[in-house]
This record gives sequence, C-alpha cells and structure tokens, in this order.
Amino acid sequence: MDVSIKAPAKINLTLDVLHKRDDGYHELEMVMTTIDLADRIDLTEKAAGGIQLESSSGFVPFDDRNLAYRAAQLIKGRFNINKGVHIKIDKKIPVAAGLAGGSSDAAATLKGLNQLWQLGLNLEELAELGVELGSDVPFCVLGGTAIAQGRGERLTPLPPPPPCWVILAKPPHGVSTAEVFGAFRQEKVEKRPQLEQMEAALAAGDFHGICQGLSNVLESVTLDQYPKVRLIKEKMQRFGAPGVLMSGSGPTVFSLVEQENAARRVVNSLRGFCRQVYAVRILGGLGEPNRLE
Repeated sequence: MDVSIKAPAKINLTLDVLHKRDDGYHELEMVMTTIDLADRIDLTEKAAGGIQLESSSGFVPFDDRNLAYRAAQLIKGRFNINKGVHIKIDKKIPVAAGLAGGSSDAAATLKGLNQLWQLGLNLEELAELGVELGSDVPFCVLGGTAIAQGRGERLTPLPPPPPCWVILAKPPHGVSTAEVFGAFRQEKVEKRPQLEQMEAALAAGDFHGICQGLSNVLESVTLDQYPKVRLIKEKMQRFGAPGVLMSGSGPTVFSLVEQENAARRVVNSLRGFCRQVYAVRILGGLGEPNRLE
C-alpha cells in the first residue's frame, strides 16, 4: 500500500512575540496562510518495522533530526504499529527558509500515515499530535488561514486572503530559528502587528488592508544580522510590490501582488539578484495549482 500527499508551505502575514514562557518557549501570536509551493510526500508500507527516508534534497537529514521521520516514529509508537514505512520527500520548499517546509512534511506524514494505517483520526486529533513535533506542525495539519497562539498550538481559522500572487525570494544562506529567537529583544521592535486590523482585512477580502497590516517582529533581528535579507526586502519594495514581509524567522522575503503583469515584473527584477525566486498563488479559495512559468 502507498499514499501520496501534498505538503504546502506557509507564510506569516503577522508574527508577534509576546513574552518568554516558564517552559522556555516564547508566547507567539501569528496569522499564517498556506501558499502553492509544496513538497510531495510518498509513503509506502513495508513489512519490516523500520522507518526509511529518502529525499530529492541533499540538505535533508534522513534520521530523527527530520520532522517527517519523527512524525512516523510518533505514530508508530502511539498506536503500536508493527509495520514499517518508506518516506520519500520530493522537496520544492527551500530548507531553513521560514516557510515551514519541515513542519509541513511532518504534518503530511501524520495525515498520510493516518490514511495508510486506517487509524481514523480527525484533523484536530492529528493537530494535537503535531504539537509534540513542532510549533508550526498543528497549523500545517489544518492548513488554510488561521491565527496561531501559544507555541502555535491554539488555532483560530480565518477567511483566506483574496486571490493574489506571492513572490518569494530566499538568499543562499539559511537562518537558525533558535538563534533568531535568542537574539530577539522587545525594545528593538519598531512596528508591532495589529491582529484585529489583519482579521478585519481578511474578513473584508481587503487586499490593500492585508498589505498594510503585514508585520513581523523577528525582522528586528534577522534584517540586522543578515544584510542580504534587508536588501531583498528593499528591492521588492522598490520594484513596486504593495506588501512585503519576511516570513517566520527568515530568511525568505515575500511580496503580495494582485496583477500577473506586476508579479512578472517583480520576479524578473529579482532573478538577476537572487537565485531562489518563486511566484505562486495563495492556496485559500483557489482550485488547481497555478504558477508563473
């Protein structure tokens, strides 16, 4: 038996760090939405009880450092599954990019193994399992658009953004999420997200209101430590994108663009400057995958 499942990336429309918790994690408040840049996870049942992992990317670990591997370990242990599984990850989402690629792979693995082994879990139950794997995994299980609070485990669904292009540009280096959070200082934040403003803009389908509400407090760290990230953001703004923000802890910067011609202009302007540039669509409310060629 085998199962194939799509693992879409996410972007942060807002990201606020409220305070450090007693358990050592940070209290977060974010608005996230899925985009049409996705890995593909192929799961094949094996008679033997082990977990094998392969990937099209040489930057992905093949052991329990990989969240998809750990998702399979979690399912096997929690439900006493004696059978094994081969996990193949066809990577399209850049690694260590602030796009939740590893978390989405883990979420897809949870959902795929639920099908493969007929466990009968609903999405809420799978999201609860995802909390044990990482902060973004519960959101990636449910997908769509949502407020994520706490460590990311408390989710409130929101209406999707109106259809638009998402231009992503990732510099050649990755960013350590732990290091960014370690260097974060509240007093250096220049602009804090206004959650109610973003909720209202999404409810109204107000594209320009969404662009005006984009905000990520972690930019105060990453843009200072990685000048190339700041330069990418400045170039996107100069090329006329109405909404530009770093996603997660970075280093990927994205812009939201309504018109295809404008999206092509931003992409063409970036490609001579940045090797990893993508133009995809917001997933919420859209049908078939659609990309700029």
